[in-house]
Amino acid sequence: MNFQLIIIGDEIIHGSRVDAHFSAIKNLLAERGLRLRNVQYLPDDRVMIIEQLKRSFADGIPTFVTGGIGGTPDDHTRQAAAAALDLPLTLHADAVPAIEAIAHRRGESLDNPNHLTRLNMATFPVGADLVPNPYNNIAGFSIQEHYFLPGFPIMAHPMVAWVLDTLYPHLHHQTRYASVSVWVYNLPESNITDLMHNIEQQYPQIQTFSLPSTLQAGQNSPYQYRIEFGLKAQDQACDSLPQVWAQVLQQLRDLGGELQDTDVPSE
Repeated sequence: MNFQLIIIGDEIIHGSRVDAHFSAIKNLLAERGLRLRNVQYLPDDRVMIIEQLKRSFADGIPTFVTGGIGGTPDDHTRQAAAAALDLPLTLHADAVPAIEAIAHRRGESLDNPNHLTRLNMATFPVGADLVPNPYNNIAGFSIQEHYFLPGFPIMAHPMVAWVLDTLYPHLHHQTRYASVSVWVYNLPESNITDLMHNIEQQYPQIQTFSLPSTLQAGQNSPYQYRIEFGLKAQDQACDSLPQVWAQVLQQLRDLGGELQDTDVPSE
């Protein structure tokens, strides 16, 4: 099962903050035998968010969206989600008590301007459900298998886990994945392109990958670069992967490649 991830925030696009969502959410999915289909980064631009959400809703793929659900003018995600679905925004009654609790703790009346501003965080597209936030009880929301979460990793990541374990437990570990790889020295990518085509033609359920990297000066290697070459398989194709891999390793050697396991320090 694949999921999508949309990460929203000028601070990430402009580099003032480093994204902490991609790797963490990828790992949360992988722990449950699930995968990311794609990841997108968007600025705090309502028009851009609306257009992307229109496409995302049309895809019909479960999607996590982080950032932009606060109550300040630079937060556009709630409004964009409503516009993308052509729905009005409404105050969600079940989200209000947690926000009222903040006002009570601070000694504010419920008509205080600060409280009224915070109530924006309980305003969601009509028909949305809540995604509980264990950190401070200020909920996110979900609609059409899109899960809108705060930009703060300390809040968003437990909320992702809740979604996966509460709404998708039946999909955990339903798909098998396997991959193998090796460092290849002394072969440029152009010399293994035909091999990759041949493998995928002969074994349509197996994918090849080639990831070249440049070696830093001073490393104990006579070569300037190397390739991480590998195969990926899914479900029944995983069973044939060891046999195919053994053949591929020999073919790489026959082409003149020098091979080294990727889990062994090479320099």
